[in-house]
Amino acid sequence: MTPLSEEQLIKRRETRRQQILEAALKVFAQRGLHGAKMSMIAEEANLSAGQLYRFFESKEELFVTLIRQVAEETAREMERIYEIPGSPFDKLRIFTASILKEESTQYPFKLIQHANSAEDVPTEAKQLLQHFSVKRYMDQLLPLFEEGQQIGDFAQGDARQLISAFLTILSALITLNMPIDDDHQLPDADILMRIVAGPRVQER
Repeated sequence: MTPLSEEQLIKRRETRRQQILEAALKVFAQRGLHGAKMSMIAEEANLSAGQLYRFFESKEELFVTLIRQVAEETAREMERIYEIPGSPFDKLRIFTASILKEESTQYPFKLIQHANSAEDVPTEAKQLLQHFSVKRYMDQLLPLFEEGQQIGDFAQGDARQLISAFLTILSALITLNMPIDDDHQLPDADILMRIVAGPRVQER
């Protein structure tokens, strides 16, 4: 068998590292830092514990690395809302539906929620979360909401309070651990959007 080139080895290592981070995201999002174990992450990634420790020396190091990646990616995803076609209301509805559609898209938000509420979070992770705070997301959404209010897409009033209410309810839906059955289903994007709908949308 021909030995792998240095470039191939680097690419393989980066692929494996990303595989670990994706597995860790799922485990941490579901169990939090305290409930997660390195063995769980290794199993989710289809790796041995030894292989996992070659990349990350501890659960805390892995958690901090993941918080940094997720915070940056979440901020970028929030910016991409402006690339969605349609009115401000359409942009927010499509963005919201994409988050509520699949559990995997909710993992980053669940991870940040765990990190903000847990007491045993590493100091470095807390510092990262301060940089990527809810205020940052509100600042990113403010131009969209202000434009939407001007054309009647969104309800009038303090735009920041409206954004805060919307993000609070969206976050609660994402992190809600309530059994789902035929008699109880989580609200879909259209129901959630009624909270912020303005007169132009209500007249449709």
